[in-house]
Amino acid sequence: MWRPVSEILVVGIAVVDFVFALDALPRRAAKYRANAAEFVGGGCAANAAVAVARLGGNALLSARLGDDFLGDLILSDLGVEGVDTTLVNRKPGAKSPFSSVYVDQAGERQIVNFRGSGLAEDPDWPEHAPEPDAVLVDSRWPAAAIRALELARARDVPGIVDAEASTEESVLARASHVAFSRDGLLSFAGGKQIEAALHAADERLPGWVAVTDGADGAFHVGADGLKHTPAFAVEAKDTLGAGDIWHGAFALALAEKSDECHAVRFANAAAALKCTEFGGRKGCPDREALEQFLQENT
Repeated sequence: MWRPVSEILVVGIAVVDFVFALDALPRRAAKYRANAAEFVGGGCAANAAVAVARLGGNALLSARLGDDFLGDLILSDLGVEGVDTTLVNRKPGAKSPFSSVYVDQAGERQIVNFRGSGLAEDPDWPEHAPEPDAVLVDSRWPAAAIRALELARARDVPGIVDAEASTEESVLARASHVAFSRDGLLSFAGGKQIEAALHAADERLPGWVAVTDGADGAFHVGADGLKHTPAFAVEAKDTLGAGDIWHGAFALALAEKSDECHAVRFANAAAALKCTEFGGRKGCPDREALEQFLQENT
Protein backbone atom coordinates (compact mmCIF):
# COMPACT_ATOMS: atom_id res chain seq x y z
CA MET A 1 0.00 0.00 0.00
CA TRP A 2 1.42 3.38 -1.03
CA ARG A 3 1.70 6.08 1.63
CA PRO A 4 3.45 9.46 1.63
CA VAL A 5 6.88 9.32 3.27
CA SER A 6 6.99 11.25 6.52
CA GLU A 7 10.15 12.91 7.85
CA ILE A 8 10.89 12.65 11.57
CA LEU A 9 13.50 14.83 13.27
CA VAL A 10 14.98 12.79 16.14
CA VAL A 11 17.14 14.56 18.73
CA GLY A 12 19.27 13.05 21.48
CA ILE A 13 21.90 10.41 22.12
CA ALA A 14 23.70 8.00 19.77
CA VAL A 15 26.12 5.40 21.13
CA VAL A 16 27.84 2.11 20.46
CA ASP A 17 26.49 -0.80 22.54
CA PHE A 18 28.66 -3.75 23.58
CA VAL A 19 25.98 -6.36 24.30
CA PHE A 20 26.66 -9.61 26.22
CA ALA A 21 24.23 -12.50 26.75
CA LEU A 22 24.58 -14.06 30.21
CA ASP A 23 22.72 -16.73 32.15
CA ALA A 24 21.97 -14.16 34.87
CA LEU A 25 22.76 -10.50 35.48
CA PRO A 26 25.96 -9.88 37.50
CA ARG A 27 25.50 -9.44 41.25
CA ARG A 28 29.07 -9.60 42.59
CA ALA A 29 32.63 -8.66 41.72
CA ALA A 30 33.78 -11.59 39.60
CA LYS A 31 34.61 -12.67 36.05
CA TYR A 32 31.69 -13.67 33.81
CA ARG A 33 31.65 -15.50 30.48
CA ALA A 34 29.17 -14.41 27.82
CA ASN A 35 27.13 -16.96 25.88
CA ALA A 36 26.89 -14.56 22.93
CA ALA A 37 27.87 -10.98 22.15
CA GLU A 38 27.05 -8.19 19.70
CA PHE A 39 28.72 -4.89 18.83
CA VAL A 40 25.87 -2.67 17.65
CA GLY A 41 24.80 0.95 17.41
CA GLY A 42 22.48 2.14 20.16
CA GLY A 43 21.20 5.12 22.12
CA CYS A 44 17.62 6.30 22.60
CA ALA A 45 17.51 8.77 19.71
CA ALA A 46 19.64 6.72 17.31
CA ASN A 47 17.58 3.57 17.91
CA ALA A 48 14.37 5.52 17.35
CA ALA A 49 15.77 6.97 14.13
CA VAL A 50 16.64 3.49 12.87
CA ALA A 51 13.09 2.37 13.70
CA VAL A 52 11.68 5.27 11.67
CA ALA A 53 13.89 4.39 8.70
CA ARG A 54 13.13 0.67 8.79
CA LEU A 55 9.40 1.35 9.09
CA GLY A 56 9.34 3.50 5.97
CA GLY A 57 9.92 7.05 7.19
CA ASN A 58 12.74 9.51 6.59
CA ALA A 59 14.79 9.82 9.79
CA LEU A 60 16.86 12.95 10.38
CA LEU A 61 19.07 12.57 13.47
CA SER A 62 20.54 15.40 15.54
CA ALA A 63 23.03 13.98 18.05
CA ARG A 64 26.45 14.94 19.41
CA LEU A 65 29.62 12.89 19.05
CA GLY A 66 33.36 13.24 19.32
CA ASP A 67 35.68 13.14 16.33
CA ASP A 68 36.99 9.77 17.53
CA PHE A 69 36.93 6.20 16.23
CA LEU A 70 33.66 5.38 18.01
CA GLY A 71 32.03 8.41 16.41
CA ASP A 72 33.11 7.11 12.99
CA LEU A 73 31.55 3.72 13.76
CA ILE A 74 28.28 5.23 14.99
CA LEU A 75 27.86 7.37 11.86
CA SER A 76 28.84 4.55 9.52
CA ASP A 77 26.23 2.22 11.02
CA LEU A 78 23.50 4.87 10.88
CA GLY A 79 24.36 5.53 7.23
CA VAL A 80 23.87 1.85 6.42
CA GLU A 81 20.43 2.06 8.05
CA GLY A 82 19.47 5.02 5.86
CA VAL A 83 19.40 7.61 8.66
CA ASP A 84 20.27 11.19 7.62
CA THR A 85 23.10 12.34 9.92
CA THR A 86 23.77 15.78 8.45
CA LEU A 87 22.65 17.41 11.73
CA VAL A 88 25.01 15.35 13.90
CA ASN A 89 27.51 17.56 15.74
CA ARG A 90 31.08 16.23 15.99
CA LYS A 91 33.29 18.23 18.33
CA PRO A 92 37.08 17.98 18.04
CA GLY A 93 38.65 16.40 21.10
CA ALA A 94 35.35 15.14 22.52
CA LYS A 95 34.71 11.51 23.45
CA SER A 96 31.70 9.74 21.94
CA PRO A 97 29.22 7.86 24.18
CA PHE A 98 29.15 4.07 24.53
CA SER A 99 27.50 1.43 26.71
CA SER A 100 28.19 -2.00 28.13
CA VAL A 101 24.98 -4.05 28.24
CA TYR A 102 24.25 -7.40 29.91
CA VAL A 103 21.18 -9.42 28.86
CA ASP A 104 19.94 -12.40 30.91
CA GLN A 105 18.03 -15.49 29.77
CA ALA A 106 14.67 -13.75 30.33
CA GLY A 107 15.69 -10.89 28.03
CA GLU A 108 16.08 -8.33 30.83
CA ARG A 109 19.03 -5.98 30.58
CA GLN A 110 21.52 -4.11 32.74
CA ILE A 111 23.27 -1.09 31.25
CA VAL A 112 26.40 0.87 32.14
CA ASN A 113 26.48 4.00 29.98
CA PHE A 114 29.23 6.55 29.40
CA ARG A 115 27.46 9.61 27.99
CA GLY A 116 30.59 11.06 26.42
CA SER A 117 32.71 14.05 27.43
CA GLY A 118 33.50 17.42 25.92
CA LEU A 119 30.43 17.22 23.67
CA ALA A 120 28.70 20.27 22.19
CA GLU A 121 26.25 22.11 24.44
CA ASP A 122 24.15 23.72 21.70
CA PRO A 123 22.96 22.40 18.33
CA ASP A 124 24.61 23.94 15.27
CA TRP A 125 21.82 23.42 12.76
CA PRO A 126 22.06 25.39 9.53
CA GLU A 127 20.30 28.72 9.17
CA HIS A 128 17.33 27.05 7.51
CA ALA A 129 15.91 24.58 10.03
CA PRO A 130 14.49 21.25 8.85
CA GLU A 131 10.77 20.96 8.13
CA PRO A 132 9.78 17.62 9.68
CA ASP A 133 6.33 16.03 9.93
CA ALA A 134 7.04 15.18 13.58
CA VAL A 135 9.78 15.71 16.16
CA LEU A 136 10.98 13.15 18.73
CA VAL A 137 13.46 14.01 21.48
CA ASP A 138 15.03 12.12 24.37
CA SER A 139 16.33 13.50 27.68
CA ARG A 140 20.04 13.54 26.86
CA TRP A 141 20.50 16.89 25.06
CA PRO A 142 18.08 19.42 26.62
CA ALA A 143 19.19 22.50 24.62
CA ALA A 144 18.65 20.73 21.30
CA ALA A 145 15.44 19.08 22.55
CA ILE A 146 13.92 22.45 23.44
CA ARG A 147 14.86 23.93 20.07
CA ALA A 148 13.39 20.93 18.23
CA LEU A 149 10.13 21.01 20.20
CA GLU A 150 9.76 24.72 19.55
CA LEU A 151 10.25 23.95 15.85
CA ALA A 152 7.48 21.34 16.07
CA ARG A 153 5.15 23.84 17.72
CA ALA A 154 5.91 26.49 15.09
CA ARG A 155 5.15 23.98 12.32
CA ASP A 156 2.07 22.63 14.15
CA VAL A 157 3.33 19.03 14.01
CA PRO A 158 3.64 16.48 16.84
CA GLY A 159 6.48 17.14 19.27
CA ILE A 160 7.13 13.97 21.27
CA VAL A 161 9.35 13.41 24.32
CA ASP A 162 10.80 10.02 25.24
CA ALA A 163 10.72 10.81 28.96
CA GLU A 164 13.10 8.81 31.12
CA ALA A 165 13.91 9.60 34.74
CA SER A 166 15.38 13.09 35.18
CA THR A 167 13.94 14.58 31.98
CA GLU A 168 13.83 18.33 32.53
CA GLU A 169 10.36 19.82 32.95
CA SER A 170 11.34 22.64 30.60
CA VAL A 171 11.53 19.97 27.88
CA LEU A 172 8.32 18.17 28.89
CA ALA A 173 6.32 21.41 28.97
CA ARG A 174 7.06 22.11 25.30
CA ALA A 175 5.79 18.76 24.03
CA SER A 176 2.47 17.91 22.41
CA HIS A 177 3.01 14.27 23.47
CA VAL A 178 5.01 12.88 26.40
CA ALA A 179 5.57 9.12 26.58
CA PHE A 180 7.22 8.23 29.89
CA SER A 181 9.03 5.08 30.89
CA ARG A 182 7.67 3.69 34.17
CA ASP A 183 10.70 5.01 36.08
CA GLY A 184 10.46 8.33 34.27
CA LEU A 185 6.81 8.76 35.22
CA LEU A 186 7.27 7.88 38.89
CA SER A 187 10.34 10.12 39.08
CA PHE A 188 8.36 13.03 37.61
CA ALA A 189 5.02 12.62 39.39
CA GLY A 190 5.99 10.70 42.54
CA GLY A 191 4.23 7.78 44.16
CA LYS A 192 4.34 4.09 43.30
CA GLN A 193 1.15 3.57 41.28
CA ILE A 194 1.03 4.23 37.54
CA GLU A 195 -2.61 5.37 37.44
CA ALA A 196 -2.25 8.09 40.05
CA ALA A 197 1.11 9.22 38.67
CA LEU A 198 -0.19 9.40 35.10
CA HIS A 199 -3.18 11.51 36.14
CA ALA A 200 -0.84 13.79 38.11
CA ALA A 201 1.42 14.19 35.07
CA ASP A 202 -1.61 14.89 32.88
CA GLU A 203 -2.71 17.70 35.20
CA ARG A 204 0.81 19.15 35.35
CA LEU A 205 1.69 19.07 31.64
CA PRO A 206 -0.12 20.71 28.72
CA GLY A 207 0.25 17.82 26.26
CA TRP A 208 -1.03 14.25 25.87
CA VAL A 209 0.66 11.87 28.33
CA ALA A 210 1.34 8.13 28.33
CA VAL A 211 3.59 5.57 30.00
CA THR A 212 5.15 2.39 28.63
CA ASP A 213 5.44 -0.48 31.10
CA GLY A 214 7.11 -3.36 29.29
CA ALA A 215 5.09 -6.56 29.24
CA ASP A 216 2.18 -4.72 30.88
CA GLY A 217 1.71 -2.59 27.77
CA ALA A 218 1.06 1.14 27.63
CA PHE A 219 -1.33 3.46 29.43
CA HIS A 220 -2.48 6.92 28.43
CA VAL A 221 -5.00 9.48 29.61
CA GLY A 222 -7.95 9.77 27.24
CA ALA A 223 -11.11 11.85 27.25
CA ASP A 224 -12.86 9.18 29.33
CA GLY A 225 -10.02 8.52 31.75
CA LEU A 226 -7.17 6.02 31.78
CA LYS A 227 -6.76 3.86 28.66
CA HIS A 228 -4.74 0.64 28.54
CA THR A 229 -3.24 -0.85 25.38
CA PRO A 230 -1.95 -4.36 26.14
CA ALA A 231 1.46 -5.52 25.04
CA PHE A 232 1.69 -8.30 22.46
CA ALA A 233 2.70 -11.66 23.91
CA VAL A 234 6.05 -12.81 22.50
CA GLU A 235 8.99 -14.87 23.68
CA ALA A 236 11.39 -12.15 24.77
CA LYS A 237 15.06 -12.77 24.05
CA ASP A 238 16.33 -9.20 24.53
CA THR A 239 14.50 -6.05 25.69
CA LEU A 240 17.43 -3.73 24.93
CA GLY A 241 16.20 -0.85 22.77
CA ALA A 242 12.53 -1.86 22.92
CA GLY A 243 11.45 1.45 24.42
CA ASP A 244 13.45 3.39 21.84
CA ILE A 245 11.90 1.41 18.99
CA TRP A 246 8.48 2.06 20.56
CA HIS A 247 9.03 5.82 20.49
CA GLY A 248 10.29 5.82 16.91
CA ALA A 249 7.28 3.83 15.73
CA PHE A 250 4.89 6.02 17.74
CA ALA A 251 6.35 9.22 16.26
CA LEU A 252 6.12 7.85 12.73
CA ALA A 253 2.49 6.78 13.21
CA LEU A 254 1.55 10.26 14.44
CA ALA A 255 3.37 11.84 11.51
CA GLU A 256 1.32 9.59 9.22
CA LYS A 257 -1.85 11.07 10.81
CA SER A 258 -2.80 8.10 12.98
CA ASP A 259 -4.67 8.88 16.18
CA GLU A 260 -2.96 8.17 19.49
CA CYS A 261 -4.73 4.86 20.14
CA HIS A 262 -3.63 3.40 16.80
CA ALA A 263 -0.15 4.86 17.20
CA VAL A 264 0.27 3.19 20.60
CA ARG A 265 -0.80 -0.21 19.24
CA PHE A 266 1.53 0.22 16.25
CA ALA A 267 4.38 1.07 18.62
CA ASN A 268 3.57 -1.86 20.95
CA ALA A 269 3.85 -4.22 17.99
CA ALA A 270 7.20 -2.78 16.89
CA ALA A 271 8.61 -3.09 20.41
CA ALA A 272 7.31 -6.65 20.79
CA LEU A 273 8.96 -7.80 17.56
CA LYS A 274 12.23 -6.17 18.56
CA CYS A 275 12.24 -8.22 21.78
CA THR A 276 12.20 -11.51 19.84
CA GLU A 277 15.79 -11.06 18.63
CA PHE A 278 19.03 -10.69 20.61
CA GLY A 279 21.31 -7.76 19.83
CA GLY A 280 19.64 -4.47 20.70
CA ARG A 281 18.24 -2.62 17.71
CA LYS A 282 19.20 -5.44 15.35
CA GLY A 283 15.75 -6.83 16.17
CA CYS A 284 13.85 -3.76 14.97
CA PRO A 285 11.30 -4.87 12.34
CA ASP A 286 10.70 -3.41 8.91
CA ARG A 287 7.26 -2.19 7.80
CA GLU A 288 6.28 -5.43 6.04
CA ALA A 289 7.06 -7.58 9.09
CA LEU A 290 5.24 -5.19 11.40
CA GLU A 291 2.07 -4.99 9.31
CA GLN A 292 2.00 -8.77 8.93
CA PHE A 293 2.37 -9.14 12.71
CA LEU A 294 -0.51 -6.71 13.28
CA GLN A 295 -2.72 -8.59 10.83
CA GLU A 296 -1.96 -11.86 12.59
CA ASN A 297 -2.80 -10.33 15.96
CA THR A 298 -6.05 -8.49 15.23
